[in-house]
Amino acid sequence: MNLVDTFQDLVAQVPDLVQPLIVAVAAMVPFIEGEGGATIGIIGGIHPAVAAVAAMLGNFLAVTAVVLASAGARDAVVNRRRAKARQSSPVPVGSGPAPGGKGALGPAEDRRDARRAKFQRAYERYGVPGVSLLGPLLLPTHFTASMLVASGVGKARVLVWQAVAIVGWTTVTAFVASRLLNLVSGTAA
Repeated sequence: MNLVDTFQDLVAQVPDLVQPLIVAVAAMVPFIEGEGGATIGIIGGIHPAVAAVAAMLGNFLAVTAVVLASAGARDAVVNRRRAKARQSSPVPVGSGPAPGGKGALGPAEDRRDARRAKFQRAYERYGVPGVSLLGPLLLPTHFTASMLVASGVGKARVLVWQAVAIVGWTTVTAFVASRLLNLVSGTAA
């Protein structure tokens, strides 16, 4: 919460023209995202539409950077594995996984495997649109987008559905935040 407070204080201290930029920067942070950025801006006194658009842009720019970086990393790993497979001989008998199966990996790897399996089940059940639209309920869009690209989904498809999710969730949150603020300020007056 300290980071949110810092952004709220910053919005209050800068000139009006700079406030949407602060909202956009806040929206780039995972777990704050477009929803939190718009709320920070609205509480800071920015018009809800301006706060929402600034938050959407900031969140989408950050997600785009994550998608491009993830796609580059995935391409590098896939290309390296293909090159190794072409150079290496068949795997000798008995060189499979260590005895003990998954549990032999350790607790951190087991948790990572469990999260990966949970994401994979959601992806198989709901597809890219469902994971993108429902993902913000569980994880920041940055993580969802990165996992989709790592799964082999095309960059353009991920970005389109992440944009839809960012616009949708940020719009709903900005609307609710502005109504709640009006309600609170209306009863305080």
